[in-house]
Amino acid sequence: MKLIVKIIFPILLLSCASQDIKVSKFAKIDERDEYENNYISNKKKSIDKIEFFEFFFDNIFNPPKKKKFVSLDIDNKIYKKNLSLLTWSGHSTFLFQKKNINIIIDPHFSERASPFSFIGPKRYIPSVLNSENLPKIDFVAISHNHYDHLDIPSLKKLHKKFPNAYYLVPLGDKKLLEKNGIKKVIEFDWWQSFKIDDVEFTFTPVQHWSKRTLSDRNKSLWGGWWINIDDYKFLHLGDTGYTKDFIDIKKKLGKPDLVAIPIGAYKPRNIMKLSHLDPEEAVKTFIDLEANKAVSMHWGTFILSQENVDDPVIDLKKEMIKYEIDQKDFLIPKHGETINLDKLQSR
Repeated sequence: MKLIVKIIFPILLLSCASQDIKVSKFAKIDERDEYENNYISNKKKSIDKIEFFEFFFDNIFNPPKKKKFVSLDIDNKIYKKNLSLLTWSGHSTFLFQKKNINIIIDPHFSERASPFSFIGPKRYIPSVLNSENLPKIDFVAISHNHYDHLDIPSLKKLHKKFPNAYYLVPLGDKKLLEKNGIKKVIEFDWWQSFKIDDVEFTFTPVQHWSKRTLSDRNKSLWGGWWINIDDYKFLHLGDTGYTKDFIDIKKKLGKPDLVAIPIGAYKPRNIMKLSHLDPEEAVKTFIDLEANKAVSMHWGTFILSQENVDDPVIDLKKEMIKYEIDQKDFLIPKHGETINLDKLQSR
């Protein structure tokens, strides 16, 4: 494994170039010219590179035991008009539909979440949605540039199929998309909003980091997407650790009607704690936001960590009992499941 690390390191190093950082109105920039989180410093959060890559390849060669999950067929309701729907395609990919506006968030259809086609986290359950079976897409929103969230092959396919769609990306990621022929790209700083017709997007801070090469760490922002359509407020938290940012979101934007909260990729905690919620923290996040409903994501699709692949759901159910949260309020959809938002009952 250490030999592979030594081989991959130079390949990554040769493939990358330095990147200038853009000035943010709200995100701090440290002495290394990197964006910082609001409530932890980069020094506290830094992880030894070799330690991280050894953990990365340990997931490949000594992965947790796999388990088969139910994957549903496409629900034909997604092709109908005037329905309020949310479809989970696996990992962090959601299709959000309301008032005939179709938004896909963190679309990932590829076999691997990796810069390489031959190595890296491999999908063990196919993406239910893909560029060929989607309804017309109006907006594509990206939470951050990690390979399991910003997948260039998927974005290129979407752009070819839906050339008029807007692409909403964090500050620092526009150039990457444009380099790959994708047009109508809008960059967002934290708390920046964009309104067109009946939909308003706001990019919110969360606690995470960004990186695609060895020289671009934290050169682009990361965050969540607050989407308001006809006064229905949906929040997608991307990747995040547990943070006071959630309280800030509630104070600035209000209580979401529905929030998508990541529940997986949380072990080992010495590496994952500051960047990824565990199930207990996911429940606390739901409580902090005072959201009406929550939906789980970021589990059961790629092996990114060392917990068993079904542990996130098992542990989440335990934590909901502990915190007296009704399972009707924190939904755990199956891969490909479509939720009718109009039928969700208020708490």
